[in-house]
Amino acid sequence: MSKTDYPNLPIPAQAGIGLRAQHYHQIATEKPAINWLETHTENFFGDGGLPHQYLDVIRSEYPLSLHGVGLSLGSADALNKTHVEKIKQTVDRYQPDLVSEHLCWGATNGRHLNDLLPLPYTEEAIKHISEHIDEFQNALGRQIIIENVSSYLEFSHSTMPEWEFLHAVSQKSGCGILLDINNIYVSAINHNFNANDYLSAIPVESVKEMHLAGFDNVGHTLIDTHAHAPCDEVWQLYQQALQRFGATPTLIEWDTDIPSLDVLIGEANKAQQFINQSAGHVAA
Repeated sequence: MSKTDYPNLPIPAQAGIGLRAQHYHQIATEKPAINWLETHTENFFGDGGLPHQYLDVIRSEYPLSLHGVGLSLGSADALNKTHVEKIKQTVDRYQPDLVSEHLCWGATNGRHLNDLLPLPYTEEAIKHISEHIDEFQNALGRQIIIENVSSYLEFSHSTMPEWEFLHAVSQKSGCGILLDINNIYVSAINHNFNANDYLSAIPVESVKEMHLAGFDNVGHTLIDTHAHAPCDEVWQLYQQALQRFGATPTLIEWDTDIPSLDVLIGEANKAQQFINQSAGHVAA
């Protein structure tokens, strides 16, 4: 893949949307007012084709973040060097301002599972995933940010809550944090913890991005489907997060039952209103 010299367009502390294939053509041709875009890194592992043609045009007009979903940083396996190299090629080509992955595992013995699975929250796991993050950051030659995932089970031998684990991994590896507000809410309901305790434990300076999305309620469990707009409770938690962390790049994620571009932009505009209202309010 060739490298293009794109304009220097850093991610602003504003609301953006996830770039999905359904909207490539409309965004590339109409260039609507969107603050920034984030796309899944793995969608651009190919050497050429229409997706790259569209992203070349889009990247020249918009700030871009790349969000990986398949590296499985927490797996007991060694990092997949081919996958790492493909990410590096994509990062080198599109020069995104932010590169993110997940605090999870999703592959074992070379086989990928159909979910992002939680880790045991132990000192051993902190050391293990921090070493993988360090290896990955060295391969890219840059800092990455890691995202907390939604979960539906917990390991009985965990020795700390998730938020302490996330904080410790960030400190040990030097990575930043992508704080998914929807995932905090989903896990808080599923595991009966206080979402505000999570926010309070994360250092302000570590948070480089936030995500907002929707979930499905299946009885006693919330499932992170990204199939809806954020619910009122997630918006309320987002307002509290802004009070603590200040204006932060915020993404509207919508991955199934994807609506029209106007709907996504409308949700981003709603997030932007909350960002504007929070201006100047950052917790110590």
